[in-house]
Amino acid sequence: MMKLDIALTAIDTANAADPNQEDGKPAALLYGQRMSEELDRLYPEATDPLKIAARGQHIERWITPRQSYPDGKAGYHAWRRDQARHHADRVGEIMASAGYSPEEIEAAAKMLRKEGLKRDADVQALENVICFVFLKWYFAPFAAKHEDGKVLDIVQKTARKMSEEGRARVLAEFDLPKQLAEAFRD
Repeated sequence: MMKLDIALTAIDTANAADPNQEDGKPAALLYGQRMSEELDRLYPEATDPLKIAARGQHIERWITPRQSYPDGKAGYHAWRRDQARHHADRVGEIMASAGYSPEEIEAAAKMLRKEGLKRDADVQALENVICFVFLKWYFAPFAAKHEDGKVLDIVQKTARKMSEEGRARVLAEFDLPKQLAEAFRD
């Protein structure tokens, strides 16, 4: 078995323990598989660290639920930072066990911590994939639960995180209502 297969299998094994279910599967496992599918489609030449970061983006996310942090923006941002650190640490442990170098492990960790967004090609590629996965599988259920102003705000935030090429691809691939599509044209 190759290093990449060992790492991806270990991530899937960890995520299979997610008690939250979606479409009859553990939610984190399904999310990781969706991330890998979109990465393969959008960035077929991705490096191993990028492939592993994509699969491990939400590794063991259920361990520290959002509700364990204070309500509001500050609590949300603290939870997201702590999640990113946990994901980077867990993925790093898995990569080390699979035989990856410290440099490769740090490259994946940097992506998972979102260090260098808009400046590092792999960090940006991961963010673009995250946004595509959200739009493809999670946007409609989110939009159904929230008022239009909140939906527009989330779409605008999503678009701002993407590269120019990523935003152009969203416009080409998704049939968004005019107001939401405008967020990807800026």
